[in-house]
Amino acid sequence: MADNNQHKNLKDVAALFLLMGLTAFGGPAAHVGLFHDQVVRRRKWLSDQEFLDLVGSTQIIPGPNSSELVFYISYLRAGWPGLVVGGLGWILPSLVMIIALAWGYTYYGSTPQIELVFRAVKPIVIAIIAKALYFLGKNAIKDFGTALIAAAVTVFSLLGAENIWLLIGGGLFLLMARKTYSGIAPKWGFTMPLAGIRLIGVEGRAFSLMMLFLQFLKIGSLLYGSGYVLFAFLNETFVQEMGWLSIQQIIDGVAVGQLTPGPLSSSASFLGFLLGGVPGALLAELGIYLPSFLLVVATRPITPKLRESEWVGFFLDGVNAASLGLMGVVTWRLAQSALVDLPTVGLGLISGGLVFFTNVNTTAIIIGGVIIGLARYALGL
Repeated sequence: MADNNQHKNLKDVAALFLLMGLTAFGGPAAHVGLFHDQVVRRRKWLSDQEFLDLVGSTQIIPGPNSSELVFYISYLRAGWPGLVVGGLGWILPSLVMIIALAWGYTYYGSTPQIELVFRAVKPIVIAIIAKALYFLGKNAIKDFGTALIAAAVTVFSLLGAENIWLLIGGGLFLLMARKTYSGIAPKWGFTMPLAGIRLIGVEGRAFSLMMLFLQFLKIGSLLYGSGYVLFAFLNETFVQEMGWLSIQQIIDGVAVGQLTPGPLSSSASFLGFLLGGVPGALLAELGIYLPSFLLVVATRPITPKLRESEWVGFFLDGVNAASLGLMGVVTWRLAQSALVDLPTVGLGLISGGLVFFTNVNTTAIIIGGVIIGLARYALGL
């Protein structure tokens, strides 16, 4: 009987997350809402409190949050087999779609119509990220200390400090400040460590598939916060440090990630394909998700206890504030590349109004951008 239940649970997990992988548009915040509706309200696999505990657990370990939530739910429902099939069901649909789009981009991306499409989509992507930045900021900026950390990280990131040092530094400084003072004194807020500061610029390194995998594995092991923080790491690693990609290609990767359902972090496979074809796409995907996959299993017994720790809570508040600063910097840099003339600025403003003040689905807005780009090509504008 137990085997029958296990088999049924495994089938349920596979069916649910394959469906989610095919239909879950909207980014990490939307994914959490969709998962809650499916596993708490409809299927009653978890209680509200159990679901919230899992969401909190994803904030403690590095990696893409919505994907980690899939891994946790699948593992709890059907054990190791569930973790594998649930994770694959969630990741594979977007991987296949993105490889197909990357192939088209590689072979047709230089044609006038494709260039106009991406030129129209880029301002929309900036508006979508700006909305995520705004709403995440409402949660991340809790007091003077977190605001100061976000501001300091913004400044040091613009100066060229490495993201990981800024994230760790933000967490440690808020932890020390809150444990030392009853209030956050302004004097400590400007002592962000300068370790890792380097001048922004392309160093340029020889490409290899192994190096590609290791870079994505590093990002997957260090990524904290929303999936949108990923693009700060992508910009730092592949544009500034390695010199393998341009900022325009990073924006195009963001756009493709928004166009496809499933995890936003699968945009990594788009960039992997640009660099190394199908093997590059697969290695990029493996590198991004492997750390989260293993950490979910390793930390599941202890993460609920960690969440109860005041020390961990303070550290994560600092990390989240630092993540917000990184997101702000990368949004600014993406905007500089995307908003290049009056039509793109106008489209960005219109898109901003839609994403901030209406309930129009972001995917529909992006599809609208594609139509505008094609119309400009057809009309010769």
